[in-house]
Amino acid sequence: MGNKIMQVKLVVLGDMGTGKSSLVLRFVKGQFYEYQGSTIGAAFFSQVLSFKDTAIKFDIWDTAGQERYQTLAPMYYRGASAAVVVYDLTSKNSFERAKKWVNELQKSGNPNMVMVLVANKADLETIREVTDEMGEKYARDNGLLFFETSAKSAKNVHELFYEIGRRIPKDASSSPGSGLKLHTINQEERSNKKFCCSN
Repeated sequence: MGNKIMQVKLVVLGDMGTGKSSLVLRFVKGQFYEYQGSTIGAAFFSQVLSFKDTAIKFDIWDTAGQERYQTLAPMYYRGASAAVVVYDLTSKNSFERAKKWVNELQKSGNPNMVMVLVANKADLETIREVTDEMGEKYARDNGLLFFETSAKSAKNVHELFYEIGRRIPKDASSSPGSGLKLHTINQEERSNKKFCCSN
């Protein structure tokens, strides 16, 4: 019996310096760098998570946070099945910017998109500016999932992506612009391919 492989487009949005790239690198490669260079335009990664009878291959677009690249963001979130909006819990400004990204996604994105608000840098609790209650309330009021993460300590990073995977409809059929592709792979093919690697 073949296993379903779902290809899911996921976009990561947020202000510069919130740790978007660090979160993605921690998830895809299990790595963390204290000093991460700024993303130019967008970076692409892929990673596979296995569920009971389905594997999900995330095609992850890690977008640049600098203002000059923000007009490019619609190219990346158009057709995405999931979006992760990241803010730095030590910066109220990044939280306010995250709200703007959420509003933009709600206006322009897929109405069935799985959207997650992420408070990153939980390892910097002592200089926190945004309480978890503030993040949770905003997420709840806007129908978003909410996670506090630390790319540095790996807190909740895999849990975040597994929860997104659980929320993606497993019976979704592939359709243009849906951000989903569905196909079947048999065990022999599976043994000859590795789906864990980044581009």
